[in-house]
Amino acid sequence: MEQGLALLFPVFLGLLQRAQGGSLEMEPPDSVVAVSLGGSQQLTCRLACADPRNPMVQWRGLDTSLGTVRSDARSSVLSVHNASLSEAGTRVCVGSCGTDTLLRTVKLLVFAFPDQLTVSPVALVARRDQEVACTAHNVTPANPEALSLSLLLGDQELEGVQALDWDVEEEPQQGEDQLLRVTQRWLLPPLETPTSLTLHCRATMNLPGLRLSHQRAIPVLHSLNSPEPPVKTSPEATPELSSTSSSRSPGPPPRNSSSGSPGPPPGNSSNRPCRPEIHQSPAAGGLELLCQALCGPGVAVGWTQAPGGLEAYQRREAGAQAWLSVPWAGCCAEGWFQCRLDPGGQMASLYLVPEICEFWGLGRGLGEPQREGSPASRPQTGNGPAQIRCPQLSRGLPLRWKMSHLAL
Repeated sequence: MEQGLALLFPVFLGLLQRAQGGSLEMEPPDSVVAVSLGGSQQLTCRLACADPRNPMVQWRGLDTSLGTVRSDARSSVLSVHNASLSEAGTRVCVGSCGTDTLLRTVKLLVFAFPDQLTVSPVALVARRDQEVACTAHNVTPANPEALSLSLLLGDQELEGVQALDWDVEEEPQQGEDQLLRVTQRWLLPPLETPTSLTLHCRATMNLPGLRLSHQRAIPVLHSLNSPEPPVKTSPEATPELSSTSSSRSPGPPPRNSSSGSPGPPPGNSSNRPCRPEIHQSPAAGGLELLCQALCGPGVAVGWTQAPGGLEAYQRREAGAQAWLSVPWAGCCAEGWFQCRLDPGGQMASLYLVPEICEFWGLGRGLGEPQREGSPASRPQTGNGPAQIRCPQLSRGLPLRWKMSHLAL
């Protein structure tokens, strides 16, 4: 039906142009009007007619819910409240002036573009080739003509970036409106830590008569063992950042407000927003990470990211606490561990890098610390090459583990 009427529109518009003393005026005048999901929009069609014989104007819909209409002889007002995706479509205003029939059309476009950007990893490390992904959640439309994702350094697009995948997936449906999740991945050149510019992911929605954008800062660590935070544009735009490094000397791991200690921190202050925190402690055969939120009843935390996938780790969750065991096998995992607080969605992240692995010779005890390499470079025993293992956590943290914490 809509296609058939579309073919007749040029004919009717021709009648409009030839009509003597009659015309239709639209407010807003655009042929496409965008309204946000859950928002409201009013469309007014006015008839200017010099012929006093029964002037008439009214709205009609094309296979779509029309909305609320209020009309008199010279004008018709169409109101859409709490717009849903099902209310998108073409509306037609039909007017009669004497013997002339006048038509004007407007396409109502319902969009969703909340400020829900996420990046992975949550921070980058300077002077490394690395991939980064930026995801816009709960959006529609998701075609590249309407939605774009880009990386900015300051207010300029980052140079030397190689675009990889563009993925569109359905979000878990809540209610009658099906929204989408759009992810763009890039391969980045080695980054220098900026002195005055901040790296951002920007999402832009371009619709007729409307341009919206959201952006999220991506911290760039000076180095994984440097306590200096990256440059921040504002406290709201960039997560809090601190970092610690552990040495081989005996003693407990360092304590600070972000990294914590093997034990839980003091109770949550009433004037501080509730956020999850990650704590690490030695465990048999590895490291145990605890994600904890001291926020009172009704909250839960869970692990959302780990190097190689969460299925590679043993996990336990119990309300506001979630444990994850990191084994030493394979010289330990390198990358971001991330947990999330619900409700609220606040994140906490921990970056682990086993920079040096120790080689334990079979039947001859501890060998000299060496960097991982080919079997020929490893200490030899009568039973063949030594096994690669991370050092045991009998006291403190393992040799040259570097850690950076982020609270989002």
